[in-house]
Amino acid sequence: MSHDHHARTMLPIPDRPVGGLTTYDAKDPDTSYPQIEPLRPPDNAPNVLVILLDDVGFGASSAFGGPCATPTAERLAAGGLRFNRFHTTALCAPTRQALLTGRNHHSVGMGSITETATSAPGNSSLRPNTKAPLAMTLKLNGYSTAQVGKCHEVPVWQSSPMGPFDAWPSGGGGFETFYGFIGGENNQWDPALYDGTTPVEPPATEGYHLTEDLTDRAVGWMRQQKALMPDKPFFVYYAPGATHAPHHVPKDWIDKYAGKFDDGWDVQRERTYARQKELGIIPAEAELTARHAEIPAWADMPDELKPVLARQMEVYAGFLEHTDHHVGRLIDALEDLEILDDTIIYYIIGDNGASAEGTVNGAFNEMANFNGMAALETPEFMRAKMDDFGSPSSYNHYSVGWAWAMNTPLQWTKQVASHWGGTRNGTIVHWPGGIAERGGIRSQFTHVIDVAPTILEAAGLPEPTMVNGVLQSPMEGTSMMYALRDPAAPERHALQYFEMFGNRGIYHQGWSAVTKHKTPWIMVGGEMPAFDDDVWELYDGSVDFSQAHNLAAEQPDRLEALKRLWLIEATKFNVLPLDDRSAERVNPEIAGRPTLIRGSSQLFYPGMGRLSENSVVSIKNKSFSITSEVTIPSDDVTGVIIAQGGRFGGWAVYFAKSRAVFTYNVLGIHSFTTEADRELTEGTHQVRLEFAYDGGGLAKGGDVSLYYDGEQVGAGRVEATQPMIFSADETTDIGHETGTTVTTDYTTATSRFTGKIHWVQLDTGADDHDHFIDPEERLRVAMARQ
Repeated sequence: MSHDHHARTMLPIPDRPVGGLTTYDAKDPDTSYPQIEPLRPPDNAPNVLVILLDDVGFGASSAFGGPCATPTAERLAAGGLRFNRFHTTALCAPTRQALLTGRNHHSVGMGSITETATSAPGNSSLRPNTKAPLAMTLKLNGYSTAQVGKCHEVPVWQSSPMGPFDAWPSGGGGFETFYGFIGGENNQWDPALYDGTTPVEPPATEGYHLTEDLTDRAVGWMRQQKALMPDKPFFVYYAPGATHAPHHVPKDWIDKYAGKFDDGWDVQRERTYARQKELGIIPAEAELTARHAEIPAWADMPDELKPVLARQMEVYAGFLEHTDHHVGRLIDALEDLEILDDTIIYYIIGDNGASAEGTVNGAFNEMANFNGMAALETPEFMRAKMDDFGSPSSYNHYSVGWAWAMNTPLQWTKQVASHWGGTRNGTIVHWPGGIAERGGIRSQFTHVIDVAPTILEAAGLPEPTMVNGVLQSPMEGTSMMYALRDPAAPERHALQYFEMFGNRGIYHQGWSAVTKHKTPWIMVGGEMPAFDDDVWELYDGSVDFSQAHNLAAEQPDRLEALKRLWLIEATKFNVLPLDDRSAERVNPEIAGRPTLIRGSSQLFYPGMGRLSENSVVSIKNKSFSITSEVTIPSDDVTGVIIAQGGRFGGWAVYFAKSRAVFTYNVLGIHSFTTEADRELTEGTHQVRLEFAYDGGGLAKGGDVSLYYDGEQVGAGRVEATQPMIFSADETTDIGHETGTTVTTDYTTATSRFTGKIHWVQLDTGADDHDHFIDPEERLRVAMARQ
């Protein structure tokens, strides 16, 4: 192995002056300079492929005993190692930021998701520049770097087309290329995508699926990288939106599971548990934990709903198998390039436990629950939609019971950071060039923060002490290399805290103390107990793999010692103050985070688009008006003035046959439309919509009025509104609509306004009865309100 002369603890690596004789004439025979050598990592540094699936519980994948076929995971496990005590943070964005930095999620400001960030350091969603991401370290050491898929680490006030892009993967994240989406989830059939920081549309419409597209991009990038730089290793981070809701997958993948879940989740847990024992995934003495009272028994579910519930699980199983199939295409590409043996692969099957955010009955449109309106999806409605689950007309999620079953044999689910059902994820490490054993199982306690230091050790790279002129704090994870090499090695990651929305726990030398504070599927309403009133439990992990036997009563002194240790760790890593607020944290002013928009008015111009919900003044639970100045051509005018949201909830002001129209779509279930009583004539005009909110609480209705140049031309009624959120992935667009459409009156292709838009102004609050905005005052007033 050649000597590595680079000083790699300071990044970028400082340039050193070239020594030797400087001659006057390049033709002088004494003229000699060393060959320019491109920066490379140390010799034999492997390629790195980190695969992170979304919302997959410990007991879902067949590689860990579950009912969802994952032949690629099984293939990698047969040639590598399975870790059955690998842990995440219980939620997506925190797990991802911890993975990408090697630090605890509160240490890098990601105590929860970006949409609920606060001004507290541990919950700000801001990664300190003292904790540079792994991709940056690898890039500055000579790796090629690419991220494909989900990025949920961008603070919401930095997610607009204007950035800043410091937290974006290809901005300050250390990735030279990024193709994917920003946020927690996306429509698999019609996603909002970015290439770098540029919004782009999906490359195809017919037969398109996001996971396939992401895989195409990842495979294409790896092939090109090896074609052009065969001696340079790469780091690819592949993070599909699958299997996060909505559970979208082609029907033929769903139909493979027809009838396989008709016996319900209680029976499925027993089957998975038996299979896990058979495979050796769990110890022989591991017990199946009991069902909590908050989770209904299958037998207690309404008979008329059971076919729908079974279908929900068929859809999910098809979705996971479909995802694993495309992961297999990545592995095939590595094999075709003859670099599989030289690539360390992490296949992390889930960024948290299975998701229980779909309510007890599941959801055809999960936004119903996020708005506290799940009751709109009655059993009759669900039965009528049964065959549409998984299709482009759905935004679906499965029932709480299935989430619980997918975490077999553990307690609880995603968001519940106290119990292993929220944080334990099956993980496979495959690296034939660096791991001698094939098909082994590792049971050392490990955590997602251990991945980054493992990769650095595998590459022969030190942790940097300085990056871009900023002194770095040490990584908080522990390299797993010792466990990769020796199945009997004592675990080195012996202390780890957990916390999410007040659910908290501590692991120390085999023991765990935990307390569940909040139930994940109660999104709106519900009373939280005081933190000091939470009941703690105690488990001995050396003999109790699944946390089945609470020893709190038998060993109160040990429990108290662990509770104190949790508090010490929480203080050390910025976990405090604990914060279990819900609706308050959605409001930027209360939460204390910046917002792109201030005041009660916002001005838009034609061509603006892909504006996230956090980039637009909220019209929810209040009166508002939309005023636009447009020029109408001589022929019929059609198309969108402004639209927010899409098929599963939103609103739009648009023209149909030269008449102004306003449509408010409630969750894709109810739609309320008001149309002008006459066409708008040729020329330049103001078109105004006014919505007078009924008041008296959240989600109320209101009266609608339409105006041409201050004269009323239409009136209507919206009976109900969405109080919390329109969509997790749809955006606001001016002059057209991207993604799915709010109404079937137009399609994305026909949504472009055929006249000319000069400006659009949104105003919220009490109606001032001024139905026409003076052009000379428009800009001054709008700017004054910012």
